[in-house]
Amino acid sequence: MIEKLAEQLVNLTVKQVNELATLLKKEYGIEPSTSIQKKETLHQKEKVDEKKEKSIFNIILKSSGNSKLSVVKLVKEITGKGLKESKNLVDNIPSILKESVNKKEAEDFKNKFEEIGAEVELK
Repeated sequence: MIEKLAEQLVNLTVKQVNELATLLKKEYGIEPSTSIQKKETLHQKEKVDEKKEKSIFNIILKSSGNSKLSVVKLVKEITGKGLKESKNLVDNIPSILKESVNKKEAEDFKNKFEEIGAEVELK
């Protein structure tokens, strides 16, 4: 009997554990230990972090598409690098074009690259 009870307790979901803790507190006056409370707080914090939207991105060139020259020109314009450096970035795909760019600027750059047939990833 004890083994079955232990197995049931181990297989409880987080929601069920919370319901059990509430029941034990109301019916029997048993408070959950602080380690359980810390785990619940940590779990809730993880959920909040997942919901936060990323706001800073790196722009990574994945493919130059059919118009390599147009992509090189756009890389040169966006990065401010010389023609040779820009060509090297396009030749050595995947390559990071720009780091720590805000969301709006990153999406604008991505749209520009997609208009000329290149594939860009925001990470």
